[in-house]
Amino acid sequence: MLRLSKKADYALIAMKHLALRGDRGSSSAREIANLYDIPIELMAKVLQRLVRRGLLASHQGTRGGYQLARVPTQISVADVIQAIEGPVTVTACSTEDGQCEQFSKCNVRDPLWRVRERILSALGECTIAELAADLPPPAPGRTAVLYTHL
Repeated sequence: MLRLSKKADYALIAMKHLALRGDRGSSSAREIANLYDIPIELMAKVLQRLVRRGLLASHQGTRGGYQLARVPTQISVADVIQAIEGPVTVTACSTEDGQCEQFSKCNVRDPLWRVRERILSALGECTIAELAADLPPPAPGRTAVLYTHL
């Protein structure tokens, strides 16, 4: 099963939050952590990793915090996931140096590499701008109403 780690989830939450802020200034790790009930220490580590990978910019001082380093349309979900988790893999041999005992006789290695490439392509096409454009879920107890023009 393909599944993102909590760190990757938190990174995407933070990136969407910062995209929604736009030019209204930066957000601190504490602010983001408190808004989404994420442990502050973990959020700080995630944000620092995103800074090191060039996806966020950090500013010190009273008005400091984190901002997107690029516009949201230029940051893909794949960029964020790989900044946190490293290369996307689907099997032990999904990386250039990864091998297993069956490497020379494996009959699914190449098809699974193509699956990996499709996954990366899909994650690469989805941007932080798209995540930010997604409407939040309705509040508990409320029903979403879809209006159509007849």
